Amino acid sequence: MAGVVVIPVKSFNLAKRRLAGGLDAPTRARLGMALAQRVASTVIEAGQLPLIVTADPDVAEWSTRSGFPSLPDPGDGLDVAAQTGVEWAVQSGSFWLVLHSDLPLIAATDIDALTRALEDHRDVIAPSADGGTSAIGSRERVAFAFGVSSFHHHLRALNDPQVIARSGLLLDLDSPVDLTAATRTERGKWLLDVLAGETPADW
Repeated sequence: MAGVVVIPVKSFNLAKRRLAGGLDAPTRARLGMALAQRVASTVIEAGQLPLIVTADPDVAEWSTRSGFPSLPDPGDGLDVAAQTGVEWAVQSGSFWLVLHSDLPLIAATDIDALTRALEDHRDVIAPSADGGTSAIGSRERVAFAFGVSSFHHHLRALNDPQVIARSGLLLDLDSPVDLTAATRTERGKWLLDVLAGETPADW
Protein backbone atom coordinates (compact mmCIF):
# COMPACT_ATOMS: atom_id res chain seq x y z
CA MET A 1 0.00 0.00 0.00
CA ALA A 2 1.32 3.41 -0.99
CA GLY A 3 1.96 5.96 1.70
CA VAL A 4 0.23 9.33 1.79
CA VAL A 5 2.52 12.28 1.06
CA VAL A 6 0.85 15.43 2.37
CA ILE A 7 1.83 18.54 0.40
CA PRO A 8 0.42 21.81 1.80
CA VAL A 9 0.14 24.42 -0.97
CA LYS A 10 -0.89 28.05 -0.50
CA SER A 11 -2.20 30.40 -3.17
CA PHE A 12 0.09 30.61 -6.17
CA ASN A 13 -0.68 34.32 -6.32
CA LEU A 14 0.85 34.71 -2.85
CA ALA A 15 3.81 32.43 -3.49
CA LYS A 16 7.44 33.42 -3.09
CA ARG A 17 6.99 36.97 -1.85
CA ARG A 18 10.62 37.08 -0.72
CA LEU A 19 11.58 36.88 -4.41
CA ALA A 20 9.59 40.03 -5.23
CA GLY A 21 12.74 42.12 -5.62
CA GLY A 22 13.78 40.16 -8.70
CA LEU A 23 10.62 38.48 -10.01
CA ASP A 24 7.25 40.00 -10.89
CA ALA A 25 4.00 38.58 -9.52
CA PRO A 26 3.08 36.43 -12.58
CA THR A 27 6.53 34.85 -12.60
CA ARG A 28 6.34 34.12 -8.87
CA ALA A 29 2.91 32.53 -9.33
CA ARG A 30 4.19 30.42 -12.23
CA LEU A 31 7.20 29.39 -10.14
CA GLY A 32 5.01 28.40 -7.18
CA MET A 33 2.84 26.21 -9.40
CA ALA A 34 5.84 24.69 -11.15
CA LEU A 35 7.46 23.75 -7.85
CA ALA A 36 4.27 22.15 -6.52
CA GLN A 37 3.81 20.27 -9.80
CA ARG A 38 7.38 19.03 -9.67
CA VAL A 39 7.12 17.81 -6.07
CA ALA A 40 3.75 16.06 -6.55
CA SER A 41 4.86 14.43 -9.81
CA THR A 42 8.03 13.17 -8.12
CA VAL A 43 5.92 11.64 -5.34
CA ILE A 44 3.97 9.69 -7.98
CA GLU A 45 7.23 8.65 -9.65
CA ALA A 46 8.31 7.23 -6.29
CA GLY A 47 5.13 5.15 -6.10
CA GLN A 48 3.43 7.13 -3.34
CA LEU A 49 0.15 9.08 -3.19
CA PRO A 50 0.43 12.89 -3.22
CA LEU A 51 -2.31 14.66 -1.24
CA ILE A 52 -2.54 18.40 -1.84
CA VAL A 53 -3.91 20.38 1.11
CA THR A 54 -4.97 23.91 0.20
CA ALA A 55 -7.35 26.71 1.15
CA ASP A 56 -7.12 28.30 -2.29
CA PRO A 57 -9.77 27.37 -4.91
CA ASP A 58 -7.38 27.99 -7.80
CA VAL A 59 -4.83 25.60 -6.30
CA ALA A 60 -7.59 23.03 -5.72
CA GLU A 61 -8.62 23.39 -9.38
CA TRP A 62 -5.00 22.98 -10.51
CA SER A 63 -4.71 19.87 -8.33
CA THR A 64 -7.81 18.29 -9.87
CA ARG A 65 -6.69 19.20 -13.38
CA SER A 66 -3.27 17.66 -12.71
CA GLY A 67 -4.76 14.45 -11.32
CA PHE A 68 -3.64 14.99 -7.71
CA PRO A 69 -6.18 14.36 -4.93
CA SER A 70 -6.72 17.28 -2.57
CA LEU A 71 -8.26 18.24 0.75
CA PRO A 72 -9.53 21.66 1.88
CA ASP A 73 -7.21 23.44 4.30
CA PRO A 74 -8.96 25.20 7.23
CA GLY A 75 -6.65 28.12 6.48
CA ASP A 76 -4.97 28.47 9.87
CA GLY A 77 -1.36 28.09 8.73
CA LEU A 78 1.08 25.36 7.73
CA ASP A 79 0.80 23.38 10.98
CA VAL A 80 -2.96 23.00 10.63
CA ALA A 81 -2.71 22.20 6.92
CA ALA A 82 -0.21 19.43 7.67
CA GLN A 83 -2.38 18.09 10.48
CA THR A 84 -5.41 18.00 8.16
CA GLY A 85 -3.60 15.76 5.70
CA VAL A 86 -2.10 13.60 8.43
CA GLU A 87 -5.53 12.99 9.96
CA TRP A 88 -6.79 11.72 6.60
CA ALA A 89 -3.76 9.40 6.27
CA VAL A 90 -4.05 8.03 9.81
CA GLN A 91 -7.73 7.30 9.35
CA SER A 92 -6.95 5.48 6.11
CA GLY A 93 -4.43 3.27 7.92
CA SER A 94 -1.44 4.50 5.93
CA PHE A 95 1.88 5.93 6.99
CA TRP A 96 2.20 9.61 6.18
CA LEU A 97 4.89 12.02 5.07
CA VAL A 98 4.54 15.81 5.09
CA LEU A 99 6.64 17.30 2.32
CA HIS A 100 7.20 20.95 1.41
CA SER A 101 5.99 22.05 -2.01
CA ASP A 102 9.07 24.16 -2.81
CA LEU A 103 11.89 21.62 -3.13
CA PRO A 104 13.36 22.28 -6.60
CA LEU A 105 16.04 19.58 -6.45
CA ILE A 106 13.88 16.73 -5.19
CA ALA A 107 14.15 13.32 -6.88
CA ALA A 108 12.25 10.06 -6.51
CA THR A 109 15.30 8.56 -4.80
CA ASP A 110 14.95 11.16 -2.02
CA ILE A 111 11.36 10.12 -1.41
CA ASP A 112 12.38 6.45 -1.57
CA ALA A 113 14.88 7.05 1.23
CA LEU A 114 12.16 8.57 3.39
CA THR A 115 9.50 5.95 2.70
CA ARG A 116 11.84 3.00 3.23
CA ALA A 117 12.21 4.09 6.84
CA LEU A 118 8.45 4.52 7.18
CA GLU A 119 7.83 1.09 5.70
CA ASP A 120 10.14 -0.27 8.41
CA HIS A 121 7.90 1.45 10.99
CA ARG A 122 10.50 4.14 11.74
CA ASP A 123 9.64 7.81 12.13
CA VAL A 124 11.60 9.94 9.71
CA ILE A 125 12.68 13.56 9.36
CA ALA A 126 14.70 15.57 6.84
CA PRO A 127 16.25 18.94 7.73
CA SER A 128 16.40 21.92 5.41
CA ALA A 129 19.60 23.92 5.12
CA ASP A 130 18.20 26.78 7.22
CA GLY A 131 17.31 24.57 10.20
CA GLY A 132 13.72 23.99 9.19
CA THR A 133 11.97 20.73 8.32
CA SER A 134 11.67 19.73 4.67
CA ALA A 135 9.99 16.39 5.36
CA ILE A 136 8.60 14.60 8.39
CA GLY A 137 6.79 11.29 8.57
CA SER A 138 5.32 8.72 10.92
CA ARG A 139 2.32 6.43 11.44
CA GLU A 140 1.19 8.41 14.48
CA ARG A 141 -0.10 11.94 14.93
CA VAL A 142 2.51 14.60 15.68
CA ALA A 143 2.30 18.15 17.06
CA PHE A 144 3.74 20.29 14.25
CA ALA A 145 5.67 23.52 14.69
CA PHE A 146 6.93 24.45 11.22
CA GLY A 147 9.10 27.51 10.81
CA VAL A 148 12.63 28.66 11.57
CA SER A 149 14.56 26.04 13.58
CA SER A 150 11.61 23.63 13.49
CA PHE A 151 13.89 20.66 12.85
CA HIS A 152 14.92 20.34 16.50
CA HIS A 153 11.34 20.70 17.74
CA HIS A 154 10.16 17.97 15.38
CA LEU A 155 13.13 15.79 16.24
CA ARG A 156 11.97 15.79 19.87
CA ALA A 157 8.34 15.18 18.87
CA LEU A 158 9.11 11.96 16.97
CA ASN A 159 9.88 8.51 18.32
CA ASP A 160 13.54 7.62 17.64
CA PRO A 161 13.40 9.05 14.10
CA GLN A 162 15.74 8.27 11.26
CA VAL A 163 17.32 11.51 10.00
CA ILE A 164 17.60 11.73 6.21
CA ALA A 165 19.90 14.49 4.92
CA ARG A 166 20.02 14.63 1.13
CA SER A 167 20.66 17.44 -1.35
CA GLY A 168 17.18 17.10 -2.83
CA LEU A 169 15.65 17.76 0.57
CA LEU A 170 18.05 20.32 2.01
CA LEU A 171 17.28 23.19 -0.35
CA ASP A 172 13.79 24.69 -0.11
CA LEU A 173 13.30 27.70 -2.31
CA ASP A 174 12.59 30.74 -0.14
CA SER A 175 15.07 33.45 -1.07
CA PRO A 176 16.98 34.84 -4.07
CA VAL A 177 20.07 33.04 -2.75
CA ASP A 178 18.16 29.74 -2.80
CA LEU A 179 16.98 30.36 -6.36
CA THR A 180 20.51 31.14 -7.55
CA ALA A 181 21.90 28.07 -5.81
CA ALA A 182 19.24 25.82 -7.33
CA THR A 183 19.64 27.05 -10.91
CA ARG A 184 23.39 26.51 -10.74
CA THR A 185 22.94 22.76 -10.19
CA GLU A 186 22.24 20.27 -12.96
CA ARG A 187 19.10 19.07 -11.20
CA GLY A 188 17.79 22.62 -10.87
CA LYS A 189 18.28 23.85 -14.43
CA TRP A 190 14.60 23.16 -15.18
CA LEU A 191 13.82 26.31 -13.19
CA LEU A 192 15.40 28.43 -15.93
CA ASP A 193 12.62 27.39 -18.33
CA VAL A 194 10.00 28.41 -15.77
CA LEU A 195 11.63 31.78 -15.17
CA ALA A 196 11.73 32.33 -18.93
CA GLY A 197 8.00 31.69 -19.17
CA GLU A 198 8.32 28.28 -20.80
CA THR A 199 6.74 24.95 -19.83
CA PRO A 200 9.34 22.28 -18.98
CA ALA A 201 9.35 19.45 -21.50
CA ASP A 202 8.64 16.74 -18.92
CA TRP A 203 5.28 18.21 -17.77
